[in-house]
Amino acid sequence: MKNLLATFRSGSWRQPSTMLYIMAAAMPFSFGVWSALINNFAIEQAAFTGADMGALQSLREVPGFLSFTVIFLLIIFREQTLAVVALLVMGFGVVITGMLPSFWGLCITTLIMSIGFHYFEAVNQSLQLQWLDKKEAPEMLGKLISVGAMSSLLAYSMVYIALEYTGASMMSVYIIGGGVTMLLAVFAWTQFPHFPAKVEQNKHLVLRKRYWLYYVLVFMSGSRRQIFVVFAGFLMVEKFGFTASQIALMFLANMVANIYIAPKIGRLISYIGERRTLTIEYIGLILVFVGYAVVESAAWAVALYILDHLFFAMAIAMKTYFQKIASPADIAPTAGISFTISHIAAIVVPIGFGLIWLHSPSIVFYAGAGMAAISLVLARMVPENPAEGAETRFVVARS
Repeated sequence: MKNLLATFRSGSWRQPSTMLYIMAAAMPFSFGVWSALINNFAIEQAAFTGADMGALQSLREVPGFLSFTVIFLLIIFREQTLAVVALLVMGFGVVITGMLPSFWGLCITTLIMSIGFHYFEAVNQSLQLQWLDKKEAPEMLGKLISVGAMSSLLAYSMVYIALEYTGASMMSVYIIGGGVTMLLAVFAWTQFPHFPAKVEQNKHLVLRKRYWLYYVLVFMSGSRRQIFVVFAGFLMVEKFGFTASQIALMFLANMVANIYIAPKIGRLISYIGERRTLTIEYIGLILVFVGYAVVESAAWAVALYILDHLFFAMAIAMKTYFQKIASPADIAPTAGISFTISHIAAIVVPIGFGLIWLHSPSIVFYAGAGMAAISLVLARMVPENPAEGAETRFVVARS
């Protein structure tokens, strides 16, 4: 305890890695509360249908589609400052979510939350890849996911206890969830110095032909992930009748698994490389999505949900693949571009597949399996040792 106090007083903890850990905890807490409650809140208090939820989730992804504009904000703001401001905006959006229980009310609050979420994610990814050494990046990214999982675990625990044992309203839980993120953002703002960039980032849009495989992998990941984010939780509520507290309990189990496994995934990437890791992820996701399409047991559905989330954690390999092939000055602008690319389909998938859901939920999940199969083919094009000049298996690095 004395050592901890001495470290705190000395200020030696004010390092980039510490700030990454704090931000890794700040975002998932409010997003965890939002995610755990949104399906039940929308259905029970705003009378949502599957089509309504698809429309809301499509709107949620509009700021993600516009993430490329982050590069213009970086002309005015430092990346570190923009990350903290985005957390504040996100937290505020979650705070006011429970105050507007209607279709249009949820559209407004979700849009505010989403602006903060997506701009933070774009800038945070850039800071991670700039501040972390290439050799340590896979394991550190795994640890950051683990920290985020622990934060989500606390959020879901709070939701479960508040709803199951204290009789708290969803509105009050939303206020607490968003408030915690805002407090952590203020702490990050006031307690850390500005860390200078190792390499001055380009302040213009960057689209390079040699990054094409990364762009396509990101596009497919964004398309596929929308089916999981929008419809996997909705399946639990609509088909199996899960309550808000049961959804929170499922998320708790999911986060416990991630806390333990995510750092190991980081080490796995360092050991077997990006190509093999992505191959394992996509084969697993094909099986999971087919499972969603045919599952008739609530217990098996929960197991699929947990496996689904664990496989998505392997997407660390896509980040480290880009880190290895990218010019250092391209990291910030490409982070914004990649978020836009991942959200091109995200604008269409939720609302389009929401309409398909009304006819047949199974078709939605079979489509997800098809997307994972396309991603598997693309993953096999990643070279054993990615580097600048060796972006795909068809290109040999120049000496």
